[in-house]
Amino acid sequence: MKDGKLIVISAPSGSGKSTLVNFMLEQKLPLAFSISATSRTPRPKEQEGIDYHFLTPQAFKRKIEEEAFVEYEEVYPKKFYGTLHSELESKWSKGQHIIFDVDVAGGLNIKSQYPDQTLSIFIQAPNLKILEQRLRSRGTESEVLIQERLSKAKDEMKSASQFDIVIVNDDLETSKKELFQKVKSFVE
Repeated sequence: MKDGKLIVISAPSGSGKSTLVNFMLEQKLPLAFSISATSRTPRPKEQEGIDYHFLTPQAFKRKIEEEAFVEYEEVYPKKFYGTLHSELESKWSKGQHIIFDVDVAGGLNIKSQYPDQTLSIFIQAPNLKILEQRLRSRGTESEVLIQERLSKAKDEMKSASQFDIVIVNDDLETSKKELFQKVKSFVE
């Protein structure tokens, strides 16, 4: 299945994209999660090969030189994220469509490389104040990182119109239903 479909879920940090991706993976659809590579350190409870492929910054740069990535971005200073070609090949060889939980630039990059195979979905918090509340409630980031994420979110929200679908995640159950219907229609 070299031409499997790609479902790109992108959003500013704190919009609920990971929650929605996890919901989709629980549904009875032939979806597999694309595990991104990153140069950042794991958060508590994150596991290698399940949540991310954790690489040192040097190893990440080596993979860039080897052209091992479909896409990659320096999302925050010295913090790289990317999708390895091997992830797509592995999932497609098993007859699975691939769902991505990626930043906005990465999502648009995937869509540009696989325009006919990709459904790009932008998840948006109702407003920046709610987004800030969600980031703070995680309790995992410093004030500096929260401010960095909010600044980046303002820029990312300007890209929403470049996605096939925008879902405003103000009610999680409604967002889940809408996402499921859109993805189901795309992969069937």
